[in-house]
Amino acid sequence: MSTSAVGNSTATNTATASSSLTATNASEQADRFLKLLVAQMKNQDPLNPLDNAQVTSQMAQISTVSGLDKVNTSVNSLGTQFTSLQAMQAAALVGHDVVVEGNKLRMNGAAADGGFELGSKADKVAIQITNAAGTVIDTVNLTNVDAGRQSFNWNVPTAYQGEALSFKLTATVGGAAVNTMALQTQKINAVSSFNNTLALELDDGSRVAYDAVWAFL
Repeated sequence: MSTSAVGNSTATNTATASSSLTATNASEQADRFLKLLVAQMKNQDPLNPLDNAQVTSQMAQISTVSGLDKVNTSVNSLGTQFTSLQAMQAAALVGHDVVVEGNKLRMNGAAADGGFELGSKADKVAIQITNAAGTVIDTVNLTNVDAGRQSFNWNVPTAYQGEALSFKLTATVGGAAVNTMALQTQKINAVSSFNNTLALELDDGSRVAYDAVWAFL
């Protein structure tokens, strides 16, 4: 009777440990499982020996967890290597222009330019140029603009040259609004990475993720 009680108690403990394998790493799980299995076999009831199918099932579980742990380690290693490779390739982009989401005008003396993305063709596109205070100082009107990425130019009045200017836009087709996204062009000053994420540092002081870039010029 006492042997049977020990065997049942050990079997219960093993089942409990087996259900909590995810609490520790794979090596600790394997060590704990083997110790419990040996104890269970030592104290099993000779009249009611341990079921081979149960042992096989438990061994399969610990093997699966261990295998997944190794796969995760390999994937993390590959991710780090891929980010490093991206950084090396992106370093060659320093000094080049890049198109990202944003509404700042790129200024070059009396010339300025910006861009936008249209979800569909638009009959009319109105681009309002604003100063640092948000006041509209001019409007650029375009007609029959195709869907996709577009750009525009604007002549900067002498009074606003050297000032940080922005723009906002609206687009319509048959009077209905068209989805738009403002785009700006910036120069890449540096490339950096953090937590396996590659980022580009732009000349306006902003920092954008590599995969947020719309186009490299």
